[in-house]
Amino acid sequence: MIFTWKAVVIAMMVISFPLVARSVRAGIEQVDRRFRNIAATLGAGPFRIVRTITLPLAMRGIVAGAILGFSRALGEFGATIMIAGPIPGRTQTLAVGIYTHVETGREEAAWGLVLISAVLAFGAILVSNRLVRGRVAM
Repeated sequence: MIFTWKAVVIAMMVISFPLVARSVRAGIEQVDRRFRNIAATLGAGPFRIVRTITLPLAMRGIVAGAILGFSRALGEFGATIMIAGPIPGRTQTLAVGIYTHVETGREEAAWGLVLISAVLAFGAILVSNRLVRGRVAM
């Protein structure tokens, strides 16, 4: 599995997981326990309580965690290059592509990838800010 796109995904997940877990946990902890207790007294089982109450009310934290994890994974370099290597077209990520282009003297191509990375990062910030203000419908 090493030096495959699956290794890239696993490396990015491992590096991003703590940030995602903290955001999701914070979102779930903000859900008022009374709602879950009321649902339980009305006969809802644990799975139904999670599915119909906890997850919908924690959705902002879950989406924020996903955005944070994506943003962190976008810039991941170390774990990706160690586990998956810089194989063009197979395992090369934006960060590894920028590094490879700079190392081979193709700064123009590297700047193009930096621009793409910046647009994705600012897009993630925009979505995150709108999410915090409550402007994104879940």
